[in-house]
Amino acid sequence: MIFWQNILDKLQDNQKIYVLTVIENFGSSPGRKGFKMLVAEDGFIFGSVGGGVMEFSLVEEAQQLLQEENQPTYIKKQVHKGNIKDGSGMICSGEQTVAFHCLDSNHISVIENIISCLQNGEKGSLCLTPTSFYFSHKIIKNQFDYQISSKEDWFFKEHIGFKEILYIVGGGHVGVSVSELFIKLGFYVVVFDNRENLNTLEDNYFAHQKQVIDYNNISNYISKGNSSYVAIMTNKYTDDKLVLSKLLKNNYKFIGVLGSKAKLQTMWEVLLKEGFTQEELNKINAPIGLSIKSETPEEIAVSIAAQLIQIKNRI
Repeated sequence: MIFWQNILDKLQDNQKIYVLTVIENFGSSPGRKGFKMLVAEDGFIFGSVGGGVMEFSLVEEAQQLLQEENQPTYIKKQVHKGNIKDGSGMICSGEQTVAFHCLDSNHISVIENIISCLQNGEKGSLCLTPTSFYFSHKIIKNQFDYQISSKEDWFFKEHIGFKEILYIVGGGHVGVSVSELFIKLGFYVVVFDNRENLNTLEDNYFAHQKQVIDYNNISNYISKGNSSYVAIMTNKYTDDKLVLSKLLKNNYKFIGVLGSKAKLQTMWEVLLKEGFTQEELNKINAPIGLSIKSETPEEIAVSIAAQLIQIKNRI
């Protein structure tokens, strides 16, 4: 979000900028697909396409082009194997291809659409070609889709928007710490609580959305499917059980409950008596988070993050 806002600020200041985007990489290249860098007319730079002497050289190239009358769109291959053809000056092995696109005030609406997509939890795609840099509301299946046939015939598409949504049920201190960390991890974060005027909910400036709801209707607020992660951490046992009973039969990528093993064992026994099956209970990650003896809200957030990353990246 910050990257795109910086671009918008420069375009609204009537500056031309170059956006450098890694559209292909192999081996141990320091720049990965989707890495981006902003180079503005006033010398401002933001982001990275891999760092080191290679990045310094590309930035200088973009800065020089911004001083000229015309700013071309092109791709440049960088091979990280020392002093060879297309060599980047780096010796880390691997290679990457970087696209150069010059943007001006005519692209303001494109950047505004990208920012709006991110702010509203929507999805779309960034599309790059030798002649265009635009945003589409069409969703691509994977994070990236690209093809390079030649320097004049190529395209690159990147998913824009949050692929994963974390729903935090419970707006207490732990919920604040979890929100802060998961924002940095690229999740769209939504926090629910059933208490009005709760200071920790009102002061949670990290979450994208915050709502005070009736937990009896919690299922109506959480999207089913493999992009949804649910962390239940209300302020009392009865609410944890209520929320879990409303969500247990739904399909989510992850559902976990914060609490002691003793409390959770009691909850399982009650839920079994109410007709839920052991198979359904086995889907629950409880106590939520990896077992690392976490105690503070911040430590608990780290344990939850480690567990969800493990699940998200599982092949």
